[in-house]
Amino acid sequence: MPAGTFIYGVPGSPARHVYSSAAELNAPLHGELLCCSHQPPLRVPMATAATSTPAAWQPTLVCATLTARVPREMAAEVDAAAALGADVAELQVGCLDGFEPRRDLPVLLAQPHPLPVIVSYRPKWEGGQYAGEDEPRFEALLLAMELGAEYVDIEFEVVDKFMKFLSGKKPQNCKLIVSAYDYESTPSVNELLNLVAQIRTTGADIVKILTTAADIVDASTMFQVLAHCQEKQVPIIGLVMKEQGFISRILCAKYGGYLTFASLEKGKESAPGQPTVSDLINKYKIRLIGPDTKVFGIIGNPVSHSKSPIVQNQAFRSVGFDAVFLPFLSDDLVKFLSTFSAPDYAGFSCTMPHKETALRCCDDVDPIARDIGAINTIIRRPDGKLVGYNTDYSGAISAIEDGIRASQPTDSTTSPLAGRLFVVIGAGGAGKALAYGAKEKGARVVIANRTFARAQELANIIGGTALTLSELENYHPEEGMILANATSVGMHPNVDEIPLSKEALKSYAVVFDAVFVPRETRLLREAAACGATVIDGLEMLIRLVMVQFKLFTEGMTAPEKLMREAILTKTH
Repeated sequence: MPAGTFIYGVPGSPARHVYSSAAELNAPLHGELLCCSHQPPLRVPMATAATSTPAAWQPTLVCATLTARVPREMAAEVDAAAALGADVAELQVGCLDGFEPRRDLPVLLAQPHPLPVIVSYRPKWEGGQYAGEDEPRFEALLLAMELGAEYVDIEFEVVDKFMKFLSGKKPQNCKLIVSAYDYESTPSVNELLNLVAQIRTTGADIVKILTTAADIVDASTMFQVLAHCQEKQVPIIGLVMKEQGFISRILCAKYGGYLTFASLEKGKESAPGQPTVSDLINKYKIRLIGPDTKVFGIIGNPVSHSKSPIVQNQAFRSVGFDAVFLPFLSDDLVKFLSTFSAPDYAGFSCTMPHKETALRCCDDVDPIARDIGAINTIIRRPDGKLVGYNTDYSGAISAIEDGIRASQPTDSTTSPLAGRLFVVIGAGGAGKALAYGAKEKGARVVIANRTFARAQELANIIGGTALTLSELENYHPEEGMILANATSVGMHPNVDEIPLSKEALKSYAVVFDAVFVPRETRLLREAAACGATVIDGLEMLIRLVMVQFKLFTEGMTAPEKLMREAILTKTH
């Protein structure tokens, strides 16, 4: 098809109308867009694609994907999905051991069933279990229709063959989902819109496209496709698989996705990156997400351990703030921020390894964050400018001060850090915040780092001393020292690691660990056994997320009790 060609028509009809110029496109259109040879301009760019609610807007459905091996167990899973709050259940009948359609489908589709169901019978060449010929599979799907299945899912590659097999026998009350999977990549917006157009010509009631993420920015490609289909009122399921595409499974609700898939529980996922029904409904509040919902999140690698989504989402809802907080798995902060540049992407928490890079990404930086040389919070102003802050500083230092005050006699007129020897392990973003904060409170600061040059650089900036990690093992110039671990050593899953030996810990009166998963790290256990006062990373997290909440919500008071309970009750 020549570049710049657009084909319009009526889905399922052989009639087509070809337009090859912008002038012709301005003429009355015959039917709807079916295919194009380059990406058609979205009437609303992605940056504002979901800022006004169309009249035909429908909430995204939550579909529980069921993979039990026995029919009665799968039927029981439908009941369980309904109890969890799912809207639809997908019966992946190819997972059933020795599946016999005429024996098993009546059990699965016995009326009344508690939820509308999708029956899928995926062949191996499309990621399923079925290895036989097409006709027996088609017969099973037709039987499912006749027994009252509300939806049947068929692959785009064989849909023409399936429609010929049906010969008009599809019941009116059964919707046909025509699906296409890409297990290797996420094609361009242009390619995906062409695929949508081709699927529409088959007579599909609902288009389904699942792609695979190589990078989180692939999700933005799918969002543009969803926004275009929402504008054209084309029902579409558009998701991006793998952890990098996780956000598509939630934010599809912002861009008009027909439904999103979820597992009944962890360990029962049918595709990589699939959340649970409970997480979608309770953790991410997907039913409250709409076109005007603001998006916040934590950017880093790893991020799956983060407690921030649980805490911030609960806090947002408690004050009636229309927003969602997500984990953004990204190795490239610059690329992420330039891709998700819409005003609705209003703020971010930055974690490892982006805290120093974030400083260079912001248009304006809070003076304290600039002095520290690291940022953990980014706010997008209405004019699009990015402003950087550091809440690690106040969160960590106040947690350490409160921990000391609660366990040791202190002078209430000065900081309990004043005059103390304060040893920081790590010279990254968190280490800089701790070193800067301790110095501001009057402590004598020592920096130890795996790369000695970085320790020297930070020590020179704050007027401290630098050590290698091997030197730190034998460093005990005085009693009553304070140790702060600002590295990821000991973080889940590497829970047996420790940044300093138990013998060396005997010289410290106070030990703080910025790691909070697990809450009690090996470092804290061994320090406590040596008689030290220990302060865990959750205390820092509670404080810093409260400051971030205020920044995200433009000054709302953080619900401290709720946020503290959310963090403490959701900790491993």
